[in-house]
Amino acid sequence: MTVETTRLSNGITVATQRFDHVESVALGVWVKAGSRNENDNEHGIAHLLEHMAFKGTARRSARGIAEEIENVGGDINAATSVETTSFFVRVLKNDLPMALDLLADILQYSKFDEDELEREKHVILQELGAATDTPDDAVFDRFTEAAFRHQPIGRAILGTRETITAFTSDQLRQYIDREYCGERIVIAAAGAIDHDDFAKRVESHFGGMAAKPKGKAVQLAHYVGGDYREHRALQDTQLLLGFEGRAYHVRDFYASQVLAMLLGGGMSSRLFQEVREKRGICYSIYAFHWGFSDTGVFGIHAATEPGDLEELMTVVLGELRRAAADIGEAEVQRARAQFRASLMMSGESAPSRAGQIARQILLFGRPIPNEELLDRLDKITVQRLRDLAARLFSQSPPTVSAIGPVDRLMEIDDIRAELAPERLGLGFEATASGKRFAVG
Repeated sequence: MTVETTRLSNGITVATQRFDHVESVALGVWVKAGSRNENDNEHGIAHLLEHMAFKGTARRSARGIAEEIENVGGDINAATSVETTSFFVRVLKNDLPMALDLLADILQYSKFDEDELEREKHVILQELGAATDTPDDAVFDRFTEAAFRHQPIGRAILGTRETITAFTSDQLRQYIDREYCGERIVIAAAGAIDHDDFAKRVESHFGGMAAKPKGKAVQLAHYVGGDYREHRALQDTQLLLGFEGRAYHVRDFYASQVLAMLLGGGMSSRLFQEVREKRGICYSIYAFHWGFSDTGVFGIHAATEPGDLEELMTVVLGELRRAAADIGEAEVQRARAQFRASLMMSGESAPSRAGQIARQILLFGRPIPNEELLDRLDKITVQRLRDLAARLFSQSPPTVSAIGPVDRLMEIDDIRAELAPERLGLGFEATASGKRFAVG
C-alpha cells in the first residue's frame, strides 16, 4: 500500500492511501497552526475555533451538521495541539462527497454566530474548570509553562478565563484568515479511496483558499526549565520531572523516543520495574518524549503518596544516571520491537493512518515509508542511547511540576546536583574562547 500525493495550485497537499477490502474512508484536514500561532491577546483562540467550526455555517445549522453526519452513521471530530489543528470524519465510502463538502463548509463558511459563541465560551470555561480541578491534567499545563516561561509554546491550549470571555467573532475570523492557508494544509484520506477522484473533489472545494499565511512566523522556542510546586490537600502528589528534548528534524529525535520507551514505556521498562514492581511506591510511572518543530520535551510522570516522595525521587534520579552507563542490547531490542509493532498496528487503522500521513507531511514535507522509519530505528545503537541519556539529563536545566502535598519533594538545586555531568560520566574542557564542551 503506497501513499499518493498531489499538490494543488494554492499549496494544499492531498494525500491518500487505499485500503483494499474495506467499505469506509477516514478523511480530514490538518492545519499547521495551533496554540503556538496565537498572539498574546488570543490565548485559547485556536481551541475555541475548533469548537466553533461545528456551530453553524451559511448552509448548515449546528444541529444540521451533527444530524447530517450521523444520518449516514459517520462520526466527526476535531483536535487542537500546540502546532496543529485537525478536523476529521469517518464515513462509508459512498458518503465521501458529503463528508468532504461538510469539512469544506465548516472551515471556510462558518458563521461564528454571536449567540453560539457565547454558549461555547461557557462550555470551554467548564472544560477549563474541569482541567484545573484535575491534578493529573493541571500538572502538565504547569509543567510546560515552567519549561517555556512566558512563551506561546508553553501556554495551556485551553486559554484563560479572561481571554476566553473576551473573544469576539471578528477575532475568530481574523485568526482563520491569517493562519489557515494552502501551504499549511494537508487533506488526507485512507481506506476505500480513489486518489485522482479525491484530489479533484478537494480542488473543487478548497481550491479558492489563499496560498500563503498573512501572519508573522511563530516565536522560536527557548527552553529554560523551571520549578512549579502547588500545595493541595490530596492523597497523592502529582509529579513531573523533565528536560529539554529534541525537535522533529534533529538526529536524536528517534533515539529520544526509544530512550523514553526504554525508561518508562511499558511494564518491562526500567522505571516501572524499579518503582512499581520492586518497591510499590506508585501505581503508575512512565516516560515520554514530545517533539516540536524547533525543540522538544523529555519527561517522567508519576503520582505517589507524600511519604514516598523522597524515595521516588531518589530512585528516578538513580535510574536516569544508570541509563547513561548500562543500557543493554536486549532492552534496546525490546524497545525497537514495541515501536515496530505500534507502527504496523497503527497502519492497519484507516483513521490512524490518515492522521499519520498528514502529520508526516506537515512536519517533514513528505510521507515517510515504514521501511525508512524502521531503518532509522535499527541504526540506534546502545552507545548512542547511553551518550544521549548522559547529555540530555545533565546538560539541560530540569523542569519540575508538582501538585499535592509537596513539602517532601526534593529541591530543584539538589536535583541538578544529582544529575551533574560528572555523575553521568561527562567531563568538560574549556576552549580558548572560554566556552565549555562535554567530553568523555
